[in-house]
Amino acid sequence: MNEPREEKSPQAFKTIREVSETLEVPQHVLRFWETKFKQLRPLKRGGGRRYYRNEDVELLKKIKVLLYSDGYTIKGVQKLFIDSKSLLTIPKSDDSSNMPATKRDSSMINAEVETIIQELNTLRDMLRGKVRS
Repeated sequence: MNEPREEKSPQAFKTIREVSETLEVPQHVLRFWETKFKQLRPLKRGGGRRYYRNEDVELLKKIKVLLYSDGYTIKGVQKLFIDSKSLLTIPKSDDSSNMPATKRDSSMINAEVETIIQELNTLRDMLRGKVRS
């Protein structure tokens, strides 16, 4: 009765459902990411249906890895994209040899941030003590 669906060409546009299933991310998350990352511009046809190019899917994969695996915030990924000349050259998380300095040095940056937070907490406690006196 129903014939099996033919495989799409790798160059074919993907629907939001197909991308959602491929990335294992809900469709509403993909729509949300479009509002946060202006680099994502799927084609929109009648009724607002989205069609993603291969470049869009690759970018979404990188966003997912950066957010879910590498621990970046949305603002962090936005900054990374602004700092990067080409969005598609942002390396995968397992390719540390070519990582941008912002990711390669993240453990050092995290340590510095922790130190600054501790210093600020100490200063806050000192100020609170003086205000109470």
